Amino acid sequence: MNFRLFYSLIIFFTLIGCSDSDIDSNEIEQEITYPREFYITHNSQNRRYIFYKPKNLPENSPLVFVLHGYTSNSNNIMNYSRMNSIAEEKGFAVCYPQGTNNEMTGMPHWNANIKPMSSVPDSDFLTQLARLLQDQYKLSKENTFVSGMSNGGFMSYTLACEQSGTFKAIASVTGTMSGYDWKNCNPDYKIPILQISGTNDRTVPMDGSMSTVWGWGGAPKIEDIIDYWSNINSCSSSEIINLPNNNSADNSYVILEKRFTSESKDDVRFYTVHGGGHDWPGAWGNMDINASEEIWDFFSQHLK
Repeated sequence: MNFRLFYSLIIFFTLIGCSDSDIDSNEIEQEITYPREFYITHNSQNRRYIFYKPKNLPENSPLVFVLHGYTSNSNNIMNYSRMNSIAEEKGFAVCYPQGTNNEMTGMPHWNANIKPMSSVPDSDFLTQLARLLQDQYKLSKENTFVSGMSNGGFMSYTLACEQSGTFKAIASVTGTMSGYDWKNCNPDYKIPILQISGTNDRTVPMDGSMSTVWGWGGAPKIEDIIDYWSNINSCSSSEIINLPNNNSADNSYVILEKRFTSESKDDVRFYTVHGGGHDWPGAWGNMDINASEEIWDFFSQHLK
C-alpha cells in the first residue's frame, strides 16, 4: 500500500470535514487590555484620548473624565493622578482626553472660552466623547463626571456652565473660571462643585489677579466663585473642617469648607491648601490629602 497517499487522503478528508464554527471555537480571542489609546474625528480634527476600564466592569457604571493642564498631556495626568487604581478599586471607567495644540502658542490646551486664544469647540468635543463612551461601553448617563488640573479645571467649569445635562458634577484642582465663563455662565441644572486651591499658587492665584491676556483672567477671587456655585446649588449652610496635618514636611495644611442644603452635605467642597502652590495634592506639593481620592469621594456622594 502507498502509505504516503493513504495519509494524504486522511488529512484531506479531515480538513474538508471541519466547519467554520469548529475552527473558530479553537481560536482564542485576545482580551483588550486597558489603559488603551483611541482616536476619533471631531470637527475635522483627529482627537486622541486614553480610556481605562477595569476588568468585569458592570453595565451602567460611572464614568470620570480627567483633563490635563496647559502644556501637559493625557499620559502625564493619568500617571500622576493614579486615578486608574481608584477606578479599579471603586468600579468606574476613566477617560483622559488630549487637548489640541494652540495655534498662538503651540501648546496643548483646552478652550475654556479663553478668547481670542482659541476657537476649538472643546465643550462640544468632550460632550460628544462622553456620549460615545456611554453608548459604546454601556456606562451610566446619570453618573458621568469631569475633573481637571489647572487649564483642565478651567475646562471643567466651562462644562459645568454649558453641559450640566451631561456632566453631573465637576472637580477643579488649581483651576478657576475664565473671564468669559464668569460673565456668561448659565447652567441648565444644579451641578455640584469641588475646588482645590493653594494660597501660594502663582500660576492661578486665588485672589483673582490672573492676567486677562488671551482670555484667562477676569473672574474674581476663588471665594466669590465658591459663593456663586453655592447659590446655584441652593446651599444654605456651611461647615469648616481642619483636616489632619499628617505630613509636616510639605509645609502646608488643608482646610475644607463644605456648603450644603438640608438634603445634602456635599453640594460644594472647597479645599484651601495653606502654603500650597500649583499642585495636585498627593502627587506633589501637599501630601495631607490625595486629590484623586477626594475627587472620587465627592463624585460618589452624587451617584444616582
